[in-house]
Amino acid sequence: MAKTHQEHPETLAIREQAPHSAEREHSVPIFMTSSFVFESAEQARAMFADEVHGNIYTRFSNPNNDEFSRKMAALENLPEGFACASGMSAIFTSMAALLKSGDHVLCARSVFGSTHQILTQIFPRWGIEFSYVDIADQLHWEKSFKPNTKMFFLETPSNPALDIIDLAAIGKICKSKGVLLNVDNCFCTPALQKPADFGADIVVHSATKYIDGQGRALGGVILAQSDIMKEIRFFARHTGPALSPFNAWLFSKSLETLDLRMERHSENALKLATALQNHADIERVIYPFLPDHPGYVLAKKQMKSGGGIVSLIVKGGVDRGRKFLDSLTMLSHTANLGDTRTIATHPASTTHSKLSDAERAAVGILPGMVRISVGLENADDILYHIGAALEKSR
Repeated sequence: MAKTHQEHPETLAIREQAPHSAEREHSVPIFMTSSFVFESAEQARAMFADEVHGNIYTRFSNPNNDEFSRKMAALENLPEGFACASGMSAIFTSMAALLKSGDHVLCARSVFGSTHQILTQIFPRWGIEFSYVDIADQLHWEKSFKPNTKMFFLETPSNPALDIIDLAAIGKICKSKGVLLNVDNCFCTPALQKPADFGADIVVHSATKYIDGQGRALGGVILAQSDIMKEIRFFARHTGPALSPFNAWLFSKSLETLDLRMERHSENALKLATALQNHADIERVIYPFLPDHPGYVLAKKQMKSGGGIVSLIVKGGVDRGRKFLDSLTMLSHTANLGDTRTIATHPASTTHSKLSDAERAAVGILPGMVRISVGLENADDILYHIGAALEKSR
């Protein structure tokens, strides 16, 4: 008897497709339709009563959205997914669908600026509490849980300080306390890290970043266990954060090269980080797979490679950091990441500018920090242009 064969993730990302139409296409077409036709009044009734599965309206489901979600769920080792219009809509929906007034959220202190705004400015209006925890102090994690704690949210590596959180440890604690663990896996993608393997109940992504990989489209996705996804789907169906079919088609096609791209991103980033470690104009290079990173051992344990983000602390503070950015010629200066093209960003004045000085300092965002999203160009070319900009900005 032949033994069962399990396809590898990179194969699933290519071969998982929507059913072929009558045209027998090899590449899945784009289903740019707002609604779908019923064969009979009885079929329409049965679909709205959830007695029969089928596409009704693209806000609920669409072949392109479903294909993208299935691929992402397979890659993240979770059963189901829902595609959203942006990464932030995915984060917001993954929380708002499951929380109610009186609930409490624990959150790693270092998260994306807009996630911080949801917790501090929006949820308090609805009576949802939150607390930040020090990721380096596991004892502090355990002491921070309250009787009304419903969810623990984190991102690892964090944006942009690249802190590493022990997923297995926090997964075990959350499981013992009956608290949902929600992980933003944007920086790693499932090609490098699978939070569900360490106990995560929910995984969210900004597909705008590495999932697309070419800076073309906005999107997000939520992956979760089926019972959790049932609540998320209900919330999403009636609040409308659905992704457009065209963007879902783009992301699904991009997943076919995700494994290869993340390998090259990581290879280039490690070369860059290593080369800049002893540079006279750099105070510190932060990269998870450098041995001097505080989370190096943990990163090697839960990540396949170090990812494509390198954070530099440029000597001379904010003024020097801005001069450095203005001196770059090849690198793009934009508030995005995960592109084929290398991108430089100054988090303190852009992506995390809404945080106070004290809040930024608490999560390691120093005035002279520059986040480099290392692209797929030749690593020697990237290094040359960064070196030239450092020299010019002295």
